[in-house]
Parts: sequence; C-alpha cells; structure tokens
Amino acid sequence: MNDEERTLRARLNAETGKLEWPEVERHFARGAVVKVSASLDLVEVAARMAGDDVAAIRGWMGAGTLCRATDDDARIWGARRPLFWAVVAAPWLLVQEIEYSDAP
Repeated sequence: MNDEERTLRARLNAETGKLEWPEVERHFARGAVVKVSASLDLVEVAARMAGDDVAAIRGWMGAGTLCRATDDDARIWGARRPLFWAVVAAPWLLVQEIEYSDAP
C-alpha cells in the first residue's frame, strides 16, 4: 500500500460514523445506499470503490456481500430502526448495520 492509499483509508476512517435510519432514508430515496456485509471492512470497501477497483467490487457483488439497498431493505429498516456504520464513497453512502449481541 502506498502513501496515497494510506491517506485515503485514514480519511475514510475519520469520516466513518454512526447513522440512524432516518438519516440513511434520505440517501435511499435518491438510490444512493449500498449495503456492506458485516463480513467486510467498511473502510476497505469504501477505499476500493473510491479507487474504482472493479474486480474487488464485482467479486463482492457476486458473493452477495455488497449490493444496493432494496425497497425490502428500506421497509425492514423502517420497521426496525437499526443503527448503521456509514461512510460516503461518492456518490454512494455505504452502510453496514450494527449488530448487537445480548452476550456479555
């Protein structure tokens, strides 16, 4: 990884934050929300998207770990009101639902 890539990842990491559904909903309405599986690193995905790494993006999409949010997702999120980790990789808002565990 070169300095430019490290700088990009550091910037994306600093811009990552928690959002609630109403904040995500605005972006969903304009078709700009991308779901990132919990099995992937959100910042890594954003960096690959910002760097236009088509092979990585296609691989994740093919595996079902990266996809555009659907109307069904919006209905579920609207009912459940989850919290998300989110970051912008323009023009997309990448979201990863925060999963909570009841385990100590």
